[in-house]
Amino acid sequence: MKLDGIKITWLGHATFRVETPQGKTVLIDPWVTGNPKCPEKEKSFSRVDVMLCTHGHGDHIGDAVEIAKKHDPMVVGIYELCSWLENKGVKRVSGMNKGGTQTVGDIKVTMVHAEHSSGIEDGGQVFYGGEAAGYVIEFSNGVKIYHAGDTCVFGDMAIIREIYAPEVCMLPIGDHYTMGPREAAYACKLLRPKTVIPMHYGTFPVLTGTPAELRKLARDVEVREMKPGETIS
Repeated sequence: MKLDGIKITWLGHATFRVETPQGKTVLIDPWVTGNPKCPEKEKSFSRVDVMLCTHGHGDHIGDAVEIAKKHDPMVVGIYELCSWLENKGVKRVSGMNKGGTQTVGDIKVTMVHAEHSSGIEDGGQVFYGGEAAGYVIEFSNGVKIYHAGDTCVFGDMAIIREIYAPEVCMLPIGDHYTMGPREAAYACKLLRPKTVIPMHYGTFPVLTGTPAELRKLARDVEVREMKPGETIS
């Protein structure tokens, strides 16, 4: 894996902190306070410049409002989710939709498809949060990373490969709520990345998929198993 100055830290579940070559901090799916896999020392941040939210479930946006109010990042999400965040007092949002690309700070962000639900639980009610999505992030050094969000495998992952060609893919493997190792291995065939970082597994007993299972099934790609709190660069 060649990152050329990018630093990726897995905070457990689907949450990642990514530092760009220019020193900006990108937080993907901000859920740390109630995240049982997030190390205690990683539950606070010195800065957050950009926040990317894949969908409205609590295990992906659980700390979005609090972190956004504290650090004032530019928050990116699908339009309806950003509208909800604005109503919660988040000041800087940049809602978008699938197929769109925007420049946020020193990265280019493209919102791509995901197959999942996206209801926002708030005060005992469930609000429409738009559709679930993934992101292809292009850095100033040309490296492209794909965070799939919560999804099953879908055939149009081949289009993501053909148009964007991400070198590193963060794929859920836990099963039950997302694809498991078998489906993730097929996703690797469609995406053809150099490296896959498994995510969204082991957080709760029901998420039974493991990197070892994926490694057995996806032999043509590097499966980079990370420990919560670990940084690769």
